[in-house]
Amino acid sequence: MKAVVLLSGGLDSDTAAAVIKAEGFDIHALTVRYGQRHQAEIDAARAVARALGVQAHREIDIDLAAFGASALTTDAPVPKDRPAAGGDDIPSTYVPARNTVFLSLALAWAEALGARDLIIGVNALDYSGYPDCRPQYLAAFERLARLGTKAGVEGTEFRIHAPLLHLTKGLIIRKGIELGLDYSLTHSCYDPGPRGAPCGQCDSCRLRAKGFAEAGVEDPLVRKFS
Repeated sequence: MKAVVLLSGGLDSDTAAAVIKAEGFDIHALTVRYGQRHQAEIDAARAVARALGVQAHREIDIDLAAFGASALTTDAPVPKDRPAAGGDDIPSTYVPARNTVFLSLALAWAEALGARDLIIGVNALDYSGYPDCRPQYLAAFERLARLGTKAGVEGTEFRIHAPLLHLTKGLIIRKGIELGLDYSLTHSCYDPGPRGAPCGQCDSCRLRAKGFAEAGVEDPLVRKFS
C-alpha cells in the first residue's frame, strides 16, 4: 500500500508517518518549501525521512511568501508567550490556505502514484487554533479529492488519514516513543536561533514543552542545544 505523507520535519508529522508505516504502508514523503523564513524545518524533514526509511522523499517549492499575511513568511514578529496558546483566536503564524495547498500537492502525487491515502499530522486538541486542522475541514477536502480528480471520478475513494487528530500532545509523544522515534531529529519552533535552537516562547515551542511534560519524559532537543 502506498501513502503520501506531508512531512514537515515537525514532531507531529514524524509521528503520523511512523503510525502509518507501522500499519504497513509504503511512505512517500512530501516536504514543501513554502517561503518559510528558516531552513531548520527542511533540514529536519530530511533527517526524519532518512530515519523513517521512506520509499521516496520529494521537496516542492511553492512560494507562499509572495502573498505575505503570515509571521512565518514575512518579517513580522512571531508572537511569544501568548496567554492562550492553542486557544480560539487564530494567531499571526497562520499561513493563508497552507494545508489546502499542501494537501492539493499530496493529492496530485497520490493520483500520479496510483495511491489513495494521504497522511497529515494535524491535531485538533493541542494546536494553535488554525482552521485547517479541524476534522470538518479534512472531511470536506476528502470529498473534494473524490470530485476533482480523474481517479476520483473513476471510483477511487481517496482517504485522508489524520492519526493524531484527537490525541493530546502528550499522547502523541508517548505514541512516537513506543514506535522508537528519535525526536531530537524534529523541529517545532517558529522562530529558531541561528543554529536552529528553539526559542521556547512561541506557540509551537510551548505546546511541545507541554506535551513532553505530560508524557513525563525529557525533550531530547533540550539536551541537544544545552
